[in-house]
Amino acid sequence: MKPTSPSLRWLVPAALLVVWLAVGGAFGPYAGKIGEVSTNDQSSFLPENAESTRVTEAYQDFRPTETLPAIVVWEAEDGSVDAGQREQAGRVLAELSEAPGVAGRPSPVVPSEDGQALQGVVPLAADLDEELGDVLGSLREAAAGVEGTAVHIAGPAATQADLSEAFAGIDGLLLGVALGVVLLILLLVYRSVLLPLAIIMGSVFALSLATAIVYSLAERDVVRVDGQVQGILFILVIGAATDYGLLLSARYREELALRGDRFTAVRAAVRRSAGAIVASAATVALALLALLLSDLRNNQALGPVGAIGIACSVLSALTFLPAALALLGRAAYWPSRPKPPVAPSETGADRGVWGRVASLVDRSPRRVWAISLVFLAAAAAFFPTLTSRGMPLSEIFVGGAQSVTAQERLNEHFPGGSGNPAVIIADAERLREVTAAAQGTEGVESVRPVVGTRGPGEGEPVVVGGRAAVEATLSAGSDSEEARRTVERLREEVHAVDGADALVGGYTAQQLDAQETAREDRALIIPVVLVIILVILIGLLRSLVGPVLLVATVALNFLATLGVASLVFDNLLGFSGTDASIPLYGFVFLVALGVDYNIFLMTRVREESLRHGTRFGVLKGLTATGGVITSAGVVLAATFAALVVIPLAFLVQIAFIVAFGVLLDTIVVRSLLVPALVRDIGPAVWWPSALSRRDGGTRPEEHSGGRPGDAARDRGGSAGPDAG
Repeated sequence: MKPTSPSLRWLVPAALLVVWLAVGGAFGPYAGKIGEVSTNDQSSFLPENAESTRVTEAYQDFRPTETLPAIVVWEAEDGSVDAGQREQAGRVLAELSEAPGVAGRPSPVVPSEDGQALQGVVPLAADLDEELGDVLGSLREAAAGVEGTAVHIAGPAATQADLSEAFAGIDGLLLGVALGVVLLILLLVYRSVLLPLAIIMGSVFALSLATAIVYSLAERDVVRVDGQVQGILFILVIGAATDYGLLLSARYREELALRGDRFTAVRAAVRRSAGAIVASAATVALALLALLLSDLRNNQALGPVGAIGIACSVLSALTFLPAALALLGRAAYWPSRPKPPVAPSETGADRGVWGRVASLVDRSPRRVWAISLVFLAAAAAFFPTLTSRGMPLSEIFVGGAQSVTAQERLNEHFPGGSGNPAVIIADAERLREVTAAAQGTEGVESVRPVVGTRGPGEGEPVVVGGRAAVEATLSAGSDSEEARRTVERLREEVHAVDGADALVGGYTAQQLDAQETAREDRALIIPVVLVIILVILIGLLRSLVGPVLLVATVALNFLATLGVASLVFDNLLGFSGTDASIPLYGFVFLVALGVDYNIFLMTRVREESLRHGTRFGVLKGLTATGGVITSAGVVLAATFAALVVIPLAFLVQIAFIVAFGVLLDTIVVRSLLVPALVRDIGPAVWWPSALSRRDGGTRPEEHSGGRPGDAARDRGGSAGPDAG
């Protein structure tokens, strides 16, 4: 066979580079356009069979025009509202019926019982999207015409406007911070100029391709995307692509130093690292796809969206980056120079910090894993204190928001549920009994029938298809735990009315249904994810003991992380709880990503164990993978930490849980606990494979001049990734 011509060896990587440059140029703008096909309407993510969803659909027959209520609150500056101010407020509301963006007649002016405030509900068009902020601005300006009052705008419209404003920074600020942090870390850790730029470019190209695919699917209603899913997609792609790029480039550096020829080194690096990188990516992607089993449609959306991001990250890491490294050669690591790997001695003391860590694990494995377990178990003991029953509106926005202040003013002067009533749909012939049952429910302030398109009031209720509707104002704030308990009691009371077939919905009911659905999702999805990960590990490591050990350690790391998060959220950040989906998101990311790093470690340990036996396999695997996996963990943690620039509690909590959990996994679980357990268990960790019955092999120093992995292949083993 004729050797490959020099021109062809340059042509393939150059062609790959041109393809990815075209991908970046054509699809790059989609990172800024994906917000056009996203929705932040929480009710649209509830399962179709949820009681509150059925009420929302039925209620459209009573109010044909879908609206978004804006609650205008006038607070008297001198302590009490006079007749003139009430008249002015009524005139303002009447004039607003013809204003742009208003979809119907506003409600009459309602004075507070304390005489200090007025309120009116203005129905806005539900499809305002980007114009919502301007419409609310005009509404606030018109409402300011009531002299001697301070104006606040609360309700769903105000909350949605603040959410849109918060998410506006995703495609600019979030991306800029994430990429900047990653680039800075890479420059500091690797002390080279071109390699960090090549890895960052690979992650940007992967993100461009992923957002274009997701945009196309969302535009066709194949997937639903909200701001949270969008933000997580950006961070996940940047972090994963960077991690895979680091692992590949580390192996390339070793191969380049050993072989000298850049093209041969690239082929060897891809061949020896691709298996573990693809297996790790499959772990994360399949764990994310398990979210399709969720009944919450935003969880369902994150599954395929996240899996698409992971697939694009792998594709970029195994095509664009090898092409860039082949073209750059040794210049990729300038001003440093790739050096041949140093074979560790029996103690590993000649390999710097990771040699000393390996030496500690080698000398006292039982003490190391016992101390690590005690530390993790102590942190996990606080896991039950984490409250995941949702958060009040006052905590959703970090640093506060106009809608939060307005809601506080509204709650101060009116019943807590004003503007967000519970909606009850029932058989019209049994409406009187249903109304009486609702009125007698503890925590219900008032009940009024829906008498027309303007909503509740006095008069005969509207009957549609034999059904009628009433609205129940709750005493407690609609976003509070007390209100959710009231809805539970309300459902119990109205469901007990014979023949009424009553359903209870509304904002608080949606929160309650989301909470209950999230709890059911955790019970189903967590075991499924564990089984998926276990099966992948069994196939990769060809053993049972090792995979069970790895899954158990990452699960313990997850519980320890949530325990620490509970302490931090409650005592340092002032959160009274977390969103109901936080534990599930945290589990999927931490367990899948935690197994990622253990895959990179254990595939290298297995490779070296085939040559040297399990004891020296652990020592060599830890020293070889320590530096780059820790760097990858720091990069991923910093990437997720960038989510804190979006002032939403959900993303701040996810950022802390994933960033802290990844660091805990990288520093304690992967560096100490797992190696010490494997060292102490010995060859049995590979049971039932033949390796569990053979702990022979040559000592590392006997192969100090050999190529890592040669003997492994001679014995029929497979080379794992080099992370050194």
